Amino acid sequence: MPDSQFTDNTDARRYELAVDGGTIVATYNLVDGGVMITETITPIPLEGKGHASALARHVLADIEARGLKILPVCPFFAGWLKRHPEHAETVHPTYRQIIGV
Repeated sequence: MPDSQFTDNTDARRYELAVDGGTIVATYNLVDGGVMITETITPIPLEGKGHASALARHVLADIEARGLKILPVCPFFAGWLKRHPEHAETVHPTYRQIIGV
């Protein structure tokens, strides 16, 4: 997926991926030294197609590039990070323990 489909809507505090006529979002709050991902919303017609995982990869790349840590409060992100331990260093240490990465 080209990066042009991904946006960081800072006014709404959410990353967005526009695909197939829908938008997948990951909402966030900025905290000291990190980005707390609070919720991921995928429209039902887009579920199970790997789009949320593509958004997760984009979000992690952005957070890593900014030198920040991710605080994955969102169950989707927490589960995704457990399946992708190669990103463990980007996870805030407290959340590493909580989610087991």
